[in-house]
Amino acid sequence: MIPTVEWKDGVVRLLDQSRLPNSVEILECRDYQTVARAIRELKVRGAPAIGVTAALGVALGAQAVQGPTMELFTKAVFGICQELAATRPTAVNLFWAIDRMKRVLSACQENPVALVKQRLLEEAQTILEEDIAINRAIGTHGARLLQDGQRILTHCNAGALATAGYGTALGVVRAAWEQGKQIHVFADETRPVLQGARLTAWELKQDGIPVTVMTDNMAGALMRQEGIDVCIVGADRIAANGDVANKIGTYAVAVLAHVHGLPFYVAAPSSTVDLNTPTGDAIPIEQRDEQEVRTINGGPAVIPDGVAVWNPAFDVTPAKYVTAIITEKGIVRPGYEELQSII
Repeated sequence: MIPTVEWKDGVVRLLDQSRLPNSVEILECRDYQTVARAIRELKVRGAPAIGVTAALGVALGAQAVQGPTMELFTKAVFGICQELAATRPTAVNLFWAIDRMKRVLSACQENPVALVKQRLLEEAQTILEEDIAINRAIGTHGARLLQDGQRILTHCNAGALATAGYGTALGVVRAAWEQGKQIHVFADETRPVLQGARLTAWELKQDGIPVTVMTDNMAGALMRQEGIDVCIVGADRIAANGDVANKIGTYAVAVLAHVHGLPFYVAAPSSTVDLNTPTGDAIPIEQRDEQEVRTINGGPAVIPDGVAVWNPAFDVTPAKYVTAIITEKGIVRPGYEELQSII
């Protein structure tokens, strides 16, 4: 697959996901402000990919800082970290990656500025490489939960496009497919930004994995007709008690799965677990521009002028509806006390 995010020739290169599936375009970010804008405008999205991109954004910004002293350099880089952290509030991987970059900076205070710039870049590239390895481990663990011939429902995009590569929820699907299991994915369209229709369907088609797209409100009917065997989604933040924040609409899928007796799995790296957030009630939910709902993919308005719009980007699924959480360190079952030990 085309890399979602990479560092090449001193530039942060992003696969512009706002253009998919109609065109494949690479966005070259030559300053950290462009990286921040790309995160905010969903040109790159998905919690792990946002974290990797933010880390590279810090490294990119640091290269341009001309502070003559370590004190001034540190102040400038911390300012860059603050700007990148303000781009999106829900995905905890963003803050996790930026905190890693801050720790490297703090540990290098006795070194020359040029060396610190290099260390920051090395750390960002390490975060990228670790993410791909983590996703493959998630896939290996999760594939054990899938059987040959199963029909899998997923919501939003938790694939290679949402990470540095391979994917979380779709990493489980890929690993099962690579093992020869003949599975079929049903992808919720995922209004209002259509990540399922535009992105999940696109990348599964690239890999030759059978996929069918349906609108979000069709999931219950398909479950009732026994057309789904298992549900797998990603996560943007997991609270200490196992509550899961993911793309808006995930909660409805989880409740439907519970009613129909279907397993509902969440696949995410351990960095998505936020032990400082005790329950899902404490997770901040990003409110996005109402224009995302007023139009379909930027087309003509589908809502009358003057009618109010509510547009939260995420919802929270209580832990009681989550069958298991799949991480790179293994499968965590209810009641999720093990989350404390994997961080």
